Amino acid sequence: MNIPKIEELFKAGAHFGHRTNRWHPKMKPYIFCSKKGVYVIDLNKTQECLEKALGYIEKLVQEEKSILFVGTKNQVKKPMRAVAEATGMPYIVGKWSGGYLTNFPVIKRSIKKYTDLLSQKELGRLDKYTKKERLNIDRELKKMEAKLGGLVSLNKLPDALFVWDIKEESTAVEEAINKKVPVIAIVDTNVNPELVKYPIPANDDSTKTVKVILDAVKDTILGAKKAKKD
Repeated sequence: MNIPKIEELFKAGAHFGHRTNRWHPKMKPYIFCSKKGVYVIDLNKTQECLEKALGYIEKLVQEEKSILFVGTKNQVKKPMRAVAEATGMPYIVGKWSGGYLTNFPVIKRSIKKYTDLLSQKELGRLDKYTKKERLNIDRELKKMEAKLGGLVSLNKLPDALFVWDIKEESTAVEEAINKKVPVIAIVDTNVNPELVKYPIPANDDSTKTVKVILDAVKDTILGAKKAKKD
């Protein structure tokens, strides 16, 4: 596991929480102090929690389990997708449509419809349709790709979720709790960390924090996969 050093987390601004009037009392154990009306996250706790979370991720990968990456904030979308694709994990970086987990059988059928249609297009089997019909199919495929493109490898409920910002992704967290799917998540000072199994206290708005933590997650998954092959 590649656990970021305190200095790396500090340089990435992982310690900056929200303003003191926008906090959740359950985050108190993870707060070091307040400065100029802003809470400062205890990076020792961040590192400890990250180590536990990475250990859990490593175990999941060794057991060939799936981790669904969820992050729809602008600063998270691209790096989250890149890490998911690099590690062969499913992801959702567009809008979370209610029912991804709680109504998974329907989602699974939609994924099959999408992959079948995509396959037909690649094999040239849509050439029999008129130009207008093909244009409508392409539009439909684009919509489906945005909603389901990151889920094509998912043939059952994911074994865990990795969520960036549980306030932003509250519906995903609620569905995971409902379906008893463990959640690993970045938690800032404005949320309840007890909602997730593996909270990682950190600034959820900083692009540098996104990179440092996601790089550690990617290295852990790829390392675990390599070790399993060896």
